[in-house]
Amino acid sequence: MEQARSGWLNRGDRRPAFALEPAPGQESAWDYPRPPAIVVERRLVIIGDPEHPLVSTDRSLRVLETASPPTFYFAAQDVRTERLVVAGGSSFCEWKGPARFWALREQPDQAIAWSYPEPLAGFETIAGHLSFYPDRIRCEVEGEVVRPQAGGFYGGWITDKVVGPFKGDPGTSGW
Repeated sequence: MEQARSGWLNRGDRRPAFALEPAPGQESAWDYPRPPAIVVERRLVIIGDPEHPLVSTDRSLRVLETASPPTFYFAAQDVRTERLVVAGGSSFCEWKGPARFWALREQPDQAIAWSYPEPLAGFETIAGHLSFYPDRIRCEVEGEVVRPQAGGFYGGWITDKVVGPFKGDPGTSGW
């Protein structure tokens, strides 16, 4: 794990020359730290059909990591968890630990969310929280529909508030 953590070239301490300059009111993913930071978010977020949302809350956590758009995490009490089932698959984040995947009951083979039931030290705040893939379920922040991070594996949320370029495109795995 320490080897994986030490392998990152960029850690948010200086923005590389190819990174976009944020305009007023924007953030650069290149200013986010590594290890990632967790910050409270109070903008209204809606997940799923706005008429019958899976999530509708102004209480979330954003995880900010160098080179990635933020990921938003939601406390289980703000998620209609009765509409979800545990999905197959696994992954491991060198910062957050082993992930569990979640799917809609009616589509149990398609993971739309993940969580860290037992996160590693420093990330205990996100225990009991879920995050959603914006390329698999509609996600919006303050009325803006989220664009997914490239790469299929990542779950970052791209909005007009954050600029990149972002990890996930071909050739960016070492970012």
